[in-house]
Amino acid sequence: MNKQSPADRALTGADEEAPARRSRVSGIDRVLQIFDYLQAAERPATAYEIARDLKAPPSTIYVIVDDLVEKHLLDRDGSGALWLGPRLYHYGLSYARNLDLLTVATHEMNELARLSGETVQICGRDGDMMVVLGMVEGQGPFQVSSRVGSRVPLNWTASGRLLVGHLPPDERREIFSRSAIASPTGRADTDPGHLVEMAAQALDERLSVQAGESDFSVACIASPIRDMSGACRATISIVVPESKVQQKDPDLVGLVKDTALRIEGRLGWKH
Repeated sequence: MNKQSPADRALTGADEEAPARRSRVSGIDRVLQIFDYLQAAERPATAYEIARDLKAPPSTIYVIVDDLVEKHLLDRDGSGALWLGPRLYHYGLSYARNLDLLTVATHEMNELARLSGETVQICGRDGDMMVVLGMVEGQGPFQVSSRVGSRVPLNWTASGRLLVGHLPPDERREIFSRSAIASPTGRADTDPGHLVEMAAQALDERLSVQAGESDFSVACIASPIRDMSGACRATISIVVPESKVQQKDPDLVGLVKDTALRIEGRLGWKH
């Protein structure tokens, strides 16, 4: 008879039906908590650190972690620190290959970087955070870049405001009330009421600009990529020195807005 580890039983449900259903949910939630913890930390961590910060029983975390390492979903280095494993990378590649939005946006992102000479990003929403989905560095002498996968609060960025601009006002207010925090420069707006209005206006104008709110002397010019319903699925943006926000040669605002519309057109998102 095949024997299952405690983690396998937690994930697949090997006991009686009712308890198994509860265990399976709990086991999957623990795995997701571990992945989310490492993603947010952006560095390897030991099983002890993970258990401590998640306030989870160490014995439970140790068992699940061992199984995840064995299945190549986590990687453990010589010091015992854990990081996301190669199997997750392969899943991510398969996901990206079949995601039309990123396929189309990546082509347009490269073209925009060529025309503007600046760093271009595709960004999306991950809960109360904005996440960088793709990036191409420009050829200009001043380059500002964020790693793909970087996450920052929605209220810090031009893209963050656009990504919730289509939501009902009450929902936008709830999001900003719980998530808006001060930025490192102290210039990001944290007032929920003001952010609710800014998000709707930016989406309506198809343009959001922030200067010096998240990083000193750095600006971002963003435009929404909207689906058939008008929801903002992602944004495309140019990251430039603050002094270039009003630049007209080339016209950075016009280039960004035209690129976003072209992406929507290629995806058939006419609205």
